[in-house]
Amino acid sequence: MKPPACLHLLAFAVSFAAAARADVPWLPSAVPPKPATGPALTQGNFLKPEVGQATLDAALKQFPDRASWDTYAAHLRTRIQEGANLAPWPRRTPLNAVIRQRRAYAGYSVENVAFESVPGYFVTGNLYRPLDTPPPHAVVLSTHGHYGRINKPEDYDNHGRFSPIMQNRCASLARMGAVVLSIDMFAAGESMAILGQDAHKNPLAVTVHTWNAMRALDFLLGLEGVDPARVGVSGESGGGTQTFLLTALDPRVTVSAPVVMVSSYFFGGCACESGLPIHRSADHFANNAMIAALAAPRPLLLVSNGKDWTKHNPEIEFPFLQKIYAYHGATAQVANVHLPDEGHDYGPSKRAAVYRFFADKLRLNLAAVQTADGKIDESRVTLEKSAQLRVFTADHPIPANALHDATAIAQALKKLQQ
Repeated sequence: MKPPACLHLLAFAVSFAAAARADVPWLPSAVPPKPATGPALTQGNFLKPEVGQATLDAALKQFPDRASWDTYAAHLRTRIQEGANLAPWPRRTPLNAVIRQRRAYAGYSVENVAFESVPGYFVTGNLYRPLDTPPPHAVVLSTHGHYGRINKPEDYDNHGRFSPIMQNRCASLARMGAVVLSIDMFAAGESMAILGQDAHKNPLAVTVHTWNAMRALDFLLGLEGVDPARVGVSGESGGGTQTFLLTALDPRVTVSAPVVMVSSYFFGGCACESGLPIHRSADHFANNAMIAALAAPRPLLLVSNGKDWTKHNPEIEFPFLQKIYAYHGATAQVANVHLPDEGHDYGPSKRAAVYRFFADKLRLNLAAVQTADGKIDESRVTLEKSAQLRVFTADHPIPANALHDATAIAQALKKLQQ
């Protein structure tokens, strides 16, 4: 007997709906379908908080044990690498690192640094080293989030790696015994002078940030007197995105602390975070809490607050992470410091939380930054102006081989993948 035409229509509708579900059948129906054409981007507040939680709950149901989660985690790493346009991994070329203008302060030194993550693309930063502790030293990569546009030269003094927030963090960790590297975002800080401010809006920033962070670890671990078994990374906001992406993709990271960024429903509001299809494809879906979970069983600290998309961390994202860490028998390795009355920054209390976590997990000397009653004291940090922190100056100009546009950088990266 020939089936009724309505059954054919129903079958077509079911198959169409399955295709619209992006071939990820365990996703809740409230998750917007994957677009029929073009990249599957999940930008900004892509989900509502309750849908973010439902997605995490669905993931735990779909991957109820370590074996199933580890299989999916490996798949996620592959898809994130592909989505970031880093598959295959580019060949590592000489860093041609420059380290100069050493200044010594109370318990630490500062130097200005540049290296080529790809030939012609210069990553600019500052290197903070301990003066009062013997090697081998832990290493920490410090990334930063978004700041306002630069309208006048003085604006640099409160921007990115030049800001007092970053200087206090890096110098304090160095005083505790770590070798710390701060680096500029793509087209931020000194990188603006090479690429211009608007280049940061290019989705290539996802690719470059991830690759720069990996090459930054190459730089740090190539220094004398460092301990490759103690490798930390931390950043806030967009720097938090860099933190959990690096941790997900690079097993050399042993301790991670993304600050005011991990969310189940907010995917990053800048192209440098969500401008490429790292979160979703035809056969994968991962919100930022799921990407952060790829750190397991390595120590992970979430620092959250009550005034941005991390406000639900204690009841949504952190319990999910605890369950993933429980698969590894490592619940003691994941923590959340929630500051409900604070906002979106890397302020003193957030830095204090990271100092304590890193002191424990990286075996650093917390007493070096404490008062007699145990409070965190950053008063011995010497804050410099941005001019002192620059690696490229009138005496040391930007190299002649520097690449000055995103297209040239993308081509240089692609050449290393051939």
